[in-house]
Amino acid sequence: MPPNIISLLIDDLGARDLGCFGSSFYETPRLDQLAREGLSFSNAYAACPVCSPTRASMMSGKYPARVGVTQFIGGRGQGKLKSVPYLHYLPLEEKSIASSLREGGYATWHVGKWHLGDEDFFPEKHGFDVNISGCHMGGPGKNGYFAPYAPEFNLPAPEGEYLTDRITDEAITLIRNRGDKPFFLNMSHYAVHTPLQAPAHLVAKYERKAKRMGLDQVDPIVLGESLPVLHKSDQRVERRMFQSHAVYAAMIENLDTNIGRLLDALEEEGLTKDTLVCFTSDNGGLSTVDGSPTCNFPFNEGKGWNYEGGTRVCQIARWPGVTAPSTVCGENVQTCDFYPTFLEAAGLPLMPEQHVDGLSMMPLFKGGQNLDREAIYWHYPHYGNQGGRPACSMVSGCWKLIENFEDGDLELYHLDEDVSEQRNLSDVYPDRTRAMYKRMQAWQADVEAKIPEPNPDWLSEMKAPAIPNNAHI
Repeated sequence: MPPNIISLLIDDLGARDLGCFGSSFYETPRLDQLAREGLSFSNAYAACPVCSPTRASMMSGKYPARVGVTQFIGGRGQGKLKSVPYLHYLPLEEKSIASSLREGGYATWHVGKWHLGDEDFFPEKHGFDVNISGCHMGGPGKNGYFAPYAPEFNLPAPEGEYLTDRITDEAITLIRNRGDKPFFLNMSHYAVHTPLQAPAHLVAKYERKAKRMGLDQVDPIVLGESLPVLHKSDQRVERRMFQSHAVYAAMIENLDTNIGRLLDALEEEGLTKDTLVCFTSDNGGLSTVDGSPTCNFPFNEGKGWNYEGGTRVCQIARWPGVTAPSTVCGENVQTCDFYPTFLEAAGLPLMPEQHVDGLSMMPLFKGGQNLDREAIYWHYPHYGNQGGRPACSMVSGCWKLIENFEDGDLELYHLDEDVSEQRNLSDVYPDRTRAMYKRMQAWQADVEAKIPEPNPDWLSEMKAPAIPNNAHI
């Protein structure tokens, strides 16, 4: 029988937010164990520095720009540049990975965050047999993580129940009552998205830990420039310089515990050897606004930015008998690669007309170190809420190029030597810069990327004068 497939998609988890990926403050024993049992990716990327586009990419196997979902749905804003239109839903014309797997004989379940349109575009419209709490919302909303939850989730619960616990319970119930078909579980946690809320005993644990490590004696936040989006231009970027946020740490530990509970259920049901488990995040960690709960160092910036901190993610795959334990792959991979990977793992024909931009990671699962791809791309022509500016970027091997749409400036970085993106080499290597930019422009034309236009009224609409930029990290 084909393997069961579990996709664990975490919201806003940074590239350094797990112990096995470098954190010395957060504690993630179950995910560290998953990494020891499987394959870790040291150069894994989300398809966008914000959530909805990455989720659209996972479902479609395409770059967000090709799908038309280039901003977190509901997002708006302009600055020096005008807003760029985008789709506020995942089009029904896209044959989702769930639809393809269901046609291939799988039971298909979605549990958790969706954020890809209103009820006409909910998971059940995109090939899922079961949808638990997936709706238009991008987070827990004003109700927060403690019950009673937002009514849109349709999860009646005793007061004080914690959302991450509850949706894990729901997923475990599905597994225990699975029937005879192989299953595809799209487990999409709302954690660790804001609001920052966690069980009190865990918060107290990390407050004590921060004190024990002396982290409570140093202000972790450095104030930076004004946010470039006009409706928030009276606010400033607040860069976190090290990990020390007790509530965020508690959210991560709770998430880790719940993933462990899910893995334990697989073991108890005798399914571990027959299940491919993939773990990733929808964008980089939130490090510049809204409490700036994490730090992505040595990666530059975080969620909402086209720098490495905005798109690098933790990624793990475990399939006993296929992925070798305690192995690391350094190949550049991106969210759109999951679609063909899941098809190949299921023994189903690839659908290159659908997953146009994705490449199967199965060769990497089996020990290979390379995919036949020249470059990967990001197109985020919007102002988000975190301080980033509209940009397009690409990575080819160890080289990264960024095009800033506000002024047309190009930035070139050698990631092997400067993963923090502090030395712009565009003037040092002008020929390489021009060649990569030419390829980027060709890619933009191919995906019909929308380019933002100047906003002549931006200065008169500013809420506060701009403040000079600090160092990016």
